[in-house]
Amino acid sequence: MRISTPRSVLLAGAVAVTLSATALPAAFAAPSSTAVISEVYGGGGNSGATLTRDFIELANAGSAAYDLSGFSVQYLPGAPSAGSQWQVSALTGSVAPGDRYLVAEAAGTGGTVALPAPDATGTVAMAAASGTVALVSGTTPLTCKTAADCAADTRIVDLVGYGTAVVREGGGPATGASATASVARAASLADTDDNAADLSSAAPTPVNAAGETSGGGEDPGDPGNPTEPGTVRVHDVQGTTRVSPLDGRAVTGVPGVVTAVRASGSRGFWIQDTAPDADPRTAEGVFVYTGSAAPAVSVGDSVLVSGTVDEYYPSTTTQSVTEITSPRVTVLSSGNALPAPVVLNAKAVPSRYVPSAGGGSIDALPLEPSKYALDLYESLEGTRVRIADTRVTGATTAYGEVWVTVEPKQNPTRRGGTLYSSYTGQNTGRIKVMSLDADKPVPTANVGDVLSGATSGVLDYDSYGGYNLQATQLGTLTDHHLRREVTRRQKGKELAVATYNVENLDALDEQAKFDTLAEGVAVNLSSPDIVSLEEIQDDNGAVSDGTVGSEATLKRFTDAIVAAGGPRYSWRYVAPQDGKDGGEPGGNIRNVFLFNPKRVDFVDRPGGDATTPVAAVRTKKGVTLSVSPGRIAPASAAWDDSRKPLAGEFRFRGESVFVVGNHFASKGGDQPLHGRYQEPVRSSETKRVQQAKEVNTFVKSLLAADKSARVVVLGDLNDFAFSPTVGALTAGKVLKPLITTLPKNEQYSYVYEGNSQTLDHILTSPGVRRFDYDVVHINAEFADQASDHDPQIVRLDVNAPDRGHHGHH
Repeated sequence: MRISTPRSVLLAGAVAVTLSATALPAAFAAPSSTAVISEVYGGGGNSGATLTRDFIELANAGSAAYDLSGFSVQYLPGAPSAGSQWQVSALTGSVAPGDRYLVAEAAGTGGTVALPAPDATGTVAMAAASGTVALVSGTTPLTCKTAADCAADTRIVDLVGYGTAVVREGGGPATGASATASVARAASLADTDDNAADLSSAAPTPVNAAGETSGGGEDPGDPGNPTEPGTVRVHDVQGTTRVSPLDGRAVTGVPGVVTAVRASGSRGFWIQDTAPDADPRTAEGVFVYTGSAAPAVSVGDSVLVSGTVDEYYPSTTTQSVTEITSPRVTVLSSGNALPAPVVLNAKAVPSRYVPSAGGGSIDALPLEPSKYALDLYESLEGTRVRIADTRVTGATTAYGEVWVTVEPKQNPTRRGGTLYSSYTGQNTGRIKVMSLDADKPVPTANVGDVLSGATSGVLDYDSYGGYNLQATQLGTLTDHHLRREVTRRQKGKELAVATYNVENLDALDEQAKFDTLAEGVAVNLSSPDIVSLEEIQDDNGAVSDGTVGSEATLKRFTDAIVAAGGPRYSWRYVAPQDGKDGGEPGGNIRNVFLFNPKRVDFVDRPGGDATTPVAAVRTKKGVTLSVSPGRIAPASAAWDDSRKPLAGEFRFRGESVFVVGNHFASKGGDQPLHGRYQEPVRSSETKRVQQAKEVNTFVKSLLAADKSARVVVLGDLNDFAFSPTVGALTAGKVLKPLITTLPKNEQYSYVYEGNSQTLDHILTSPGVRRFDYDVVHINAEFADQASDHDPQIVRLDVNAPDRGHHGHH
């Protein structure tokens, strides 16, 4: 099994939080006198290892058979991060008194000796030196990440932490695990709930329920170069679930025709059986992974492939790709016709997205390709497919990828995208298209363009969006002529307030980036009176030398706005403490207010610094801020390693307006929509809800002092209008999310994996009686973008006598 490292953090600003390794010994319910974890080995297939795969061995110390039906073994990294999840391997059958039960886990590329035939098979890539394994009554993933929390979970029958594991039984973990050593319980199987005392380091000795030891099952030997097909076909390799029933086993002479070749990156080629079976669940194509070696085959070759079946996980939370690795290939003939491609269109793709496993892995669930879109795509993994006349829903990326939809009527936006409207309403027709021909890359396309004619190739899977079409034939681009929007200029009596995420802007960036962003403010946003900026960095960006000021960055930006025809903006911000606000290391990211002093006054109240909280102050003339600019509850744990909200007091046409600029924690660490855990865990949401509650509390304090106070809360909240985050922010109806006032097909400001969605928001208090709101689409839908976010603007009539109309441009 191979696990890839992601090429980038999916959304900027993800921060891994490592839990303390100095936890107090945990008192687990009671030592087990029956089923125990007898041996754990995570070095299988590593360099220097003898065994080819990881394993967990169970034993029964009791006097009666122990039924493992419905049980699981689960694995957690030794030092779990905030995004770490327990990985589950389901068990079946039972273990007799005194006997062993062997669970095979992930295979590596090293080692020469196979495990004995396992009693259960998982896909977990365990670390050789440190980790935690639990025997659990049930298959729902555990959620505990400390020894104390796990001790309180009554589903845990036994638990072993090894190496430097945070989660372990007793005063310390079992030590000595490595590529060549397991941690094993003594022959007595004694369990005192102290891993350090109960288990010791030794050479791995896996034993299965039949009493077989290593080498008794699979044969990893040289399969040779046969000239006649073996007994195994591609559909046997693929099987009826997401994981091959032959995972980890050697296969000989698998026949197929080469349908596509990948000569760079993850090198290899695809073969497809020309004599398919009648089962719609079993894919007829498979990827043959050649590693660093260039594939020595051509499209149309009829081949026999021998090697080892492996499930490749692009990352720990994704689904896997079934592959044949370490291949030996016999070419029988060349120039053969390719199997006809399967047509993917609105009729073929089910309306439901993916089955549920209650948060657990869907790996073992039988595929239902007529019922779920992801099951259909999995049943076509490695198989030739064709799409035609598909609309682009995600612009061409820097990696030469473009998102299209094969279901054009599915949640269309006004400008040609596909709207992401709820956690349960997934857009099943989205497919990513990439080109296998370096000389014919994917055309540069914007949202709404069309790939006209046929695009065909093989269906693959990766961690950056899931199922994708590796194209051998690309349609031609039909330009939809998408234009960047320009919002109307505010009227004299309207206060225009905008939010714009300028994507890690610092004084070392190229002038072209400043100029494009400045044009967005001066021209497309028509020079708002106030602009709340997210992702302004310190003056030397990612250089970590103690610099926290942003004066040079803001002078370059405001100069560029003047050059683009805009006003001379002033600015206010509170510099963070060095290294305390998350984001790009060394960047000292922060929120900033720009304002046009010819149109609006900033009310300066001294004392606002990185650690001083802003507070509402009740006066005879209404509410004011204790400091301006100021930060909301900067000492709250909600803002640990995260950018703090910036509150400012403005005066416009004799009236006070309070603006709160936000940039909530990123979605980094969440499980992907297309991943193997369904429904996916949104672990990052916890922090955003805490942050939303802090801002909500602050807004309530303003309204408690003056119920008619005009408050504008805005920024990159990194969450959707239908999310618990926005629910916590608006609790008590103190704020109205303006995105929901637009027509449904215009409720977006960001495009991710072909989904048009909203992460940026403007919300207003009840005191804002008349407004005109607009999302100004200038970035997210375009291949050429200065930022990945579209800005938003609201124009307020601060002297409106009663609640009036709202609208948008």
